[in-house]
Amino acid sequence: MITLSVLDQSQICEGRTASAALNETTQLAQEADRLGYARYWVAEHHASSALASSSPEVLIAHLAALTKRIRVGSGGVMLSHYSAYKVAENFRLLEALHPGRIDLGLGRAPGGMPISTRALQEGKYTSIDHYPQQVDDLAGYLHDALPPGHRFAGLQAAPMIRTSPEIWLLGSSSGSAHIAAEKGLAFAYAHFFGVPGSEQSIFDYQKRFQPSWLNAKQKTLAAVMVICAETDEEANRLAMSSDLFFLLLRSGRLMDSFPSVQTAVDYPYTETDLELIQATRRQRIIGTPDKVKEQLLVMQKQYNIDEFMVVTLTHDFAARIRSYQLVAEAFKDS
Repeated sequence: MITLSVLDQSQICEGRTASAALNETTQLAQEADRLGYARYWVAEHHASSALASSSPEVLIAHLAALTKRIRVGSGGVMLSHYSAYKVAENFRLLEALHPGRIDLGLGRAPGGMPISTRALQEGKYTSIDHYPQQVDDLAGYLHDALPPGHRFAGLQAAPMIRTSPEIWLLGSSSGSAHIAAEKGLAFAYAHFFGVPGSEQSIFDYQKRFQPSWLNAKQKTLAAVMVICAETDEEANRLAMSSDLFFLLLRSGRLMDSFPSVQTAVDYPYTETDLELIQATRRQRIIGTPDKVKEQLLVMQKQYNIDEFMVVTLTHDFAARIRSYQLVAEAFKDS
């Protein structure tokens, strides 16, 4: 059986505003809740005119209050910018408000350009090498389990509650996978990043996993780019927007907004651009419900996992909603 979840980056589409993007995120979360998706995660991106979610904690509170059943979480909090203690307080408060429905996904990446990273970390010393210790500290705060001799032994994160958010480490590299495995944490593989060879990270996690007081067994999911429509032609047409957006992103040119299909059609592609797009397409699942289901089932066996976090980026919001509906319907009796 496959479990389906949603990752939403709250893209601001060409011709629309950040407020409109966040309203679309809200509507999509409510529809995902109705359709039976298991989780709804929101991203953290800084200083971007094309992505609206800069503070996942705030957006999680909003979405959890307007949904009924679905787990809501971060995909993820970029922990290196922050105090582990403050993150623990934020997510304990969310968990107190919505017991049993909050996920805390953590990332090592900066989530923005170097200038935003410097601004976020102004006045503090930080290093990616400190990330494993931050993860340990955060887990200790969330579970009242700081070890004896810890520099803050006895400190509790408020509010004091009986339940805790699920902790996930996010990544597309073996570095994050190794940390998750060694600490016995859940691992979310960012397949949609399209990094060549990155699938090795999920195999490394499964091979190295050490049971812990947090998880007796390994727990994995893969975040996968999916665009589903009634016909292959329509799915491929809709995918042209993300083709252009990620093509320019790879060359360091972040667009001011997520482009329309017409903008993508009109773009003056070079032969190299078209080759890169075709290579990227092989990392995505684009097509009819039957094709999407078939490819996800193949990936399920390939990666030995049962949960997929669907990432669907289209300029047309109605088409985006319809894509998630079609995927849910395809797996309804699976």
